[in-house]
Amino acid sequence: MKFYAVLLAFVLAVSLHGAPKPEDTPQEQTDARESELRSVQEELSKIQKELARDNSIWIKSYNSYMAYQEARKSLRDVKSRIDQLQNRAPSIERKLETEALQAKEKILTDQVELLKAQGTSPFVSLLKPDEAGELPVITNPFEIVTGLSYIKRLNNQYKDYVLREEELQELISLLERQVALYKDIIRLNPNTDYEVELEATLLQVEKFKLALDTLISTADVYEKRIESTEAKINKEIKDQIYKLSNLLFIVIALFVIAFLFKRVIKRYITDNERFYTANKIVTFINVTLIILIVLFSYIDNVGYLATVLGFASAGLAIAMRDWFMSLLGWLVIVVGGAIHVGDRLRIEKDGMIYLGDVLDISLQRITLLEDVTLTTVERNRRGGRIIFVPNNYIFTSMIANYTHGSLKTVWDGIDIMITFDSNHKKAAHLTKEICRKYSKGYTDITRKQLNKLRDRYSLKNTNVEPRIFTFIEPNGIKVSSWYLTNAYATLTLRSTISAEIVDAFNAEEDITIAYPTQTLYTGRIPQKTPPPMEEI
Repeated sequence: MKFYAVLLAFVLAVSLHGAPKPEDTPQEQTDARESELRSVQEELSKIQKELARDNSIWIKSYNSYMAYQEARKSLRDVKSRIDQLQNRAPSIERKLETEALQAKEKILTDQVELLKAQGTSPFVSLLKPDEAGELPVITNPFEIVTGLSYIKRLNNQYKDYVLREEELQELISLLERQVALYKDIIRLNPNTDYEVELEATLLQVEKFKLALDTLISTADVYEKRIESTEAKINKEIKDQIYKLSNLLFIVIALFVIAFLFKRVIKRYITDNERFYTANKIVTFINVTLIILIVLFSYIDNVGYLATVLGFASAGLAIAMRDWFMSLLGWLVIVVGGAIHVGDRLRIEKDGMIYLGDVLDISLQRITLLEDVTLTTVERNRRGGRIIFVPNNYIFTSMIANYTHGSLKTVWDGIDIMITFDSNHKKAAHLTKEICRKYSKGYTDITRKQLNKLRDRYSLKNTNVEPRIFTFIEPNGIKVSSWYLTNAYATLTLRSTISAEIVDAFNAEEDITIAYPTQTLYTGRIPQKTPPPMEEI
């Protein structure tokens, strides 16, 4: 029974582990060791080629560090050798050697200075996180984009820092594998000279591991600093958004109040000119309030604002003199009330005359619509143009207002020449009656308007009846008639009265309209009979 148990155990062992093999011969063991050695060397060669091709900033930095250390060591040796040669008796050989060493010393000194940035640590620049610039302070809505960009830049730099860590870990894995292969080669072939490479690689691995530990700890601190900075910027952005929303609410409320106020004005002010002026004033006050609210919302130091505006206004007053004068002119026009929308103005500047109706009075200019007037007919020969008159012209140019205040009428005159032998008294009488007939309505209107203006102005002559004047001219007697007419339609009444005067003079036998003529006498010139003494 025991025999069968032992036999069963032997069969199970054979089935699990296979049949026992005979031991390898010494030749086979040598072949196996050489095969393994070749395999290890091939793998080592691949790793070395991979490290040689690797453009890792860690390898470059470490190589620079080692070059710096080697250059310093060589420089110390050269200086020591130079000191030894200088203490010995001079000779040509020592002199030549000294000169060669001094040249080498200069080259090594330049190399040390060039690689000095590496210092005692090969990874100073790599372990230090990149600077994202000065931390922005969000004080207005425009800087929100700056804050978001700063956060994005911080996160990108942190990602780059983490990538450095991953790259360093991969590099350490390769070097550790290289160390293991060096050890395998030395184990398989103790005669190979890999101890120096092994020590160098072990030193390199140690340096890289120390750098990795520093990098990991620095990354943790860097991440916490980014979280703190991001929280601070986000809080400032939220504050600015809240502040901006409140400001928008106030601005919208001001616009609504201004709109309602304009509706009330439109309801109670029926005069279009007064409504237009009131509408402009409300708009100006509303815009001014909004600008002041925005300025005081985002400027903490009002004194600083006053100082800046003081210096800025000094320079702008010179560079933008006309612009500021136009603003001042607008203020004078609005406050003084000399010009209103709808008034008819005559502006003379540099020999040019423009006459039109005021369409708009803005901060910088007066907008006129040029009408067909006597000036248009006799001088400009153009009409219907939109004319922009800078507000500063009220200080430098002649501006006449045909419809100032409540006056809507102006005096217009018609001159007609009659011969010397015409009955000039009858001509003056006829002209006056015609003018009185056609201008009676404007005469009554003007009389009422002048009575209203007595409280504002000192009026000397308030005669509103048509005026007739006769003047002796070289070619006859000029009958000049003046009458009141609508300021916006002077040509219409002028045309009507002119035609009526011509018809009236032509109907009279003792009135002859004078025009350029010549008299040719073929006989004796007739003599005039002197009047009787009693008529003289």
